[in-house]
Amino acid sequence: MTARIDKPLLAVLRGERRDPPPVWLMRQAGRYLAEYRALRAEKGGFLDLVYDSPSAAEVTLQPIRRFGFDGAILFSDILIIPHALGQDLRFVAGEGPRLTPILADHALDALTPDFSRFEPIYETVRQVRAALPPQTTMLGFAGSPWTVSTYMVAGEGSRDQSLTRRMAYAEPARFQALIDRLIEVTADYLSGQIAAGAEAVQLFDSWAGSLSPAQFERWVIAPNRAIVERVRDRHPDTPIIGFPKGAGGKLARYAEATGVDAIGLDETVDPVWANDVLPKGLPVQGNLDPLLLIAGGEALESAVATIRHAFADRPHIFNLGHGIQQDTPIAHVGKLLGLLGK
Repeated sequence: MTARIDKPLLAVLRGERRDPPPVWLMRQAGRYLAEYRALRAEKGGFLDLVYDSPSAAEVTLQPIRRFGFDGAILFSDILIIPHALGQDLRFVAGEGPRLTPILADHALDALTPDFSRFEPIYETVRQVRAALPPQTTMLGFAGSPWTVSTYMVAGEGSRDQSLTRRMAYAEPARFQALIDRLIEVTADYLSGQIAAGAEAVQLFDSWAGSLSPAQFERWVIAPNRAIVERVRDRHPDTPIIGFPKGAGGKLARYAEATGVDAIGLDETVDPVWANDVLPKGLPVQGNLDPLLLIAGGEALESAVATIRHAFADRPHIFNLGHGIQQDTPIAHVGKLLGLLGK
């Protein structure tokens, strides 16, 4: 018989507790790595990297080679979906993404979808999965409908998502149609990643914290639940991580109502409180403040100890509360892994 390959991160997502906990970091492939900066300079713009499968695979693998993380997260972007739905996408240096035409002023049906834009992403997954060490879990991802819609409606990121929230209040039927379309396409996109080799997937709802309880129920919980159900129907053995950044006191409701297999916690969440209110045995991921990874020293050591103690009896994946910052010292990442016993 063939020996079973042990994948610690995948085991935790399926409900096992591991000590030391498996670890990966959001945005672990990116600008804090010299090797990434060199490849980016060679290849050009961000989207040029994302749609060049060999380059995107190389970027995904860079932090695995350097640090041996337990998970490799696909190098891509949550705005690939609106790009595939027909919006033009570009990234402006120092300012972030721009989408046109904006859906505040244009109809979604007027756009011409091009779902061939998903194919390079799937090929990246295939190439990374083939090159990963056998113990490393391949993670795919997508943005959740609420967060993606905020960019589609406004054409860019914003502090309070005001334009999108106004549409949701003033034109709920029109906005629901956008969310329904995003549910459908996101489920298909995640299923395509899984078919290509992703062993678990994460739903990023980066702007979930801007909504009232009623709006959170309609625009965060309901769409994520629908995606989870659709993906699980097709891939019942693939764990799904939900990351509703800023959800705060609504986390327990999110965990219970969406049906995710694990929940990511941002840095504002008290891990002791989270352990008390979340369903018993539900795997959690997080939640070190990315700025602590920059600060290092005793502050980092203390925070790591607090998080590990809070989740000592629960399946736990160590991660940041959001993405790693570009000015994070490489030595501090190594220090973190040492503190975790990796």
